[in-house]
Amino acid sequence: MTVDPLQQISDRIEIADVITRYTRAVDLREWDRLDTVFTADAQIDYTSTGGTAGSRDEIKTWLAETLPLFFTDWLHLVGQLDVTFDGPDAADVSAYFTNPMTMLDGEPVEVAGLYHHRMIRTPDGWRSERLTEQKVWARGL
Repeated sequence: MTVDPLQQISDRIEIADVITRYTRAVDLREWDRLDTVFTADAQIDYTSTGGTAGSRDEIKTWLAETLPLFFTDWLHLVGQLDVTFDGPDAADVSAYFTNPMTMLDGEPVEVAGLYHHRMIRTPDGWRSERLTEQKVWARGL
């Protein structure tokens, strides 16, 4: 199968945009924006950092209810993206992240690791059908 290099460049940019939408949705507490990141049947697993696992809608509710119980502020810094295409309409994507947060008592904490996504092309563009968070290190927790 011949790979169109321009399509693959476009796909990489679109996939990077999905990662950005994910971190912006979480950081800005725009939970419904996660619908533009994940497929309706997506599975998300935050258990390596002490979180939960579940469907997109379960995770949206969990994030909205749980993060404010522990943190006043949080943001994501995302680095290296490793995209491995599996045909024209699927890709495995790993993204390095650092996630500094402020606890309710004002103490800073930080978690860093990798987000592992299984991305698929949908009629609405690239979406993640599976996210597994892998903690590499944490500070202050």
